[in-house]
Amino acid sequence: QVQLVESGGGLVQAGGSLRLSCAASGSIFFSINAMGWYRQAPGKQRELVAAVFSGGGPVYSDSVKGRFTISRDNDKNTVSLQMNSLKPEDTAVYYCNMRKTYPRYDYWGQGTQVTVSS
Repeated sequence: QVQLVESGGGLVQAGGSLRLSCAASGSIFFSINAMGWYRQAPGKQRELVAAVFSGGGPVYSDSVKGRFTISRDNDKNTVSLQMNSLKPEDTAVYYCNMRKTYPRYDYWGQGTQVTVSS
């Protein structure tokens, strides 16, 4: 019954910016360990982009560090990703993620397409 709803994807030129947003709702009867963003390009494995862990700071993939900024609102169960200085290699489907632990389980959004043109 848990749902993650994403928004903000689209087409942008290289060097431009986009902001992705995600809101979690439904039967959340557990403590949320982290919320974040993954991405997957065609024919490639899904990879971590950025995440915010409860009680800790944000973590970033080396490929986006310094360009992307993740923000989490713990009370509202939302997470956003501000993407600046976008590059064509950032083109992918971006997935919102919410994680519980012990045992670990990941909830996923439906994905939103981000396309960066040259």
